[in-house]
Order: sequence, then C-alpha cells, then structure tokens
Amino acid sequence: MLGTWRWNVVFGIFGTVLTVAFSIGNNPITVMLLRSMYAFIAFFVLAYGVRAILAYILQPPAIVGELTEEEEGKGGQLDLQTPDESADLNEMLKSQLQAGGAAPNADAQNKDAAGFKPLSPPQLLSTKNTQPEELVKAIRHLTGE
Repeated sequence: MLGTWRWNVVFGIFGTVLTVAFSIGNNPITVMLLRSMYAFIAFFVLAYGVRAILAYILQPPAIVGELTEEEEGKGGQLDLQTPDESADLNEMLKSQLQAGGAAPNADAQNKDAAGFKPLSPPQLLSTKNTQPEELVKAIRHLTGE
C-alpha cells in the first residue's frame, strides 16, 4: 500500500475541517463535534481505499520475462579494449626513417598517379555530323511547336 497511516490521519483531519466549515453556522456545538468525529472516522477509513487504489495504479509494470538472479548481471557492463599496436607502429616509424623519410610517400604517390585515368565518357550525340533539318526538328519538338 502506498504511504503510511499518517496519510489517513491527514485525510481524516481534512474531512473534519470540511464538516466543521459547512456546519458551523447551522448546528449547535455538540452536534457539530459529533458529526466532525464521524467525518474523521469515515475519512480515515476512506483513506485506506484511496491508498490501495493509488498503489494499484502507480505500481511499475511487470516485465514478462523477468531475469533470474544469475542472469541479472549479464549484459550490464561493456568492456572495450583496444589491441596493443605500439610494436607495429614503432616498426613502421623505423622503416620510414631508414628509407629516407619522404621517399615511401613519393613512391606511393607515383603508383597512384600511374594508375589514375581521368574519366572520358563517350559522346552520345555529336553536333558535327547532324543535318540542320534534324536540329530544327529537335528544337521544334522541345519547344512544342
């Protein structure tokens, strides 16, 4: 159940204050005190029902496939570790120093330059070999005449 018995007392006092506020001018003091006591008891008991309903409404949804105690820890941590490549890096740096520094880069650029060919797409339509009548037909077709 949600909360403690103190909430019931607060709810009962609220009911008492409401009863006193609405009956202070219409009833004698003894009747007002008796009715406020009844109101306290009624609101105190009613608070148990309200707390039970709130506990039912506010409970977290149950997970369908709840995990056992053994499976709770699985998948909770992610441990990433990069491989130690310092030896490979040192070897590469040593080879570059022994080869003269920039020479390996120049060789790689020469190989790339030799293998590179600029794009030269074939022309699908040449204007040199066409007749003027064909050009006029194409222009009329495009302009909608």
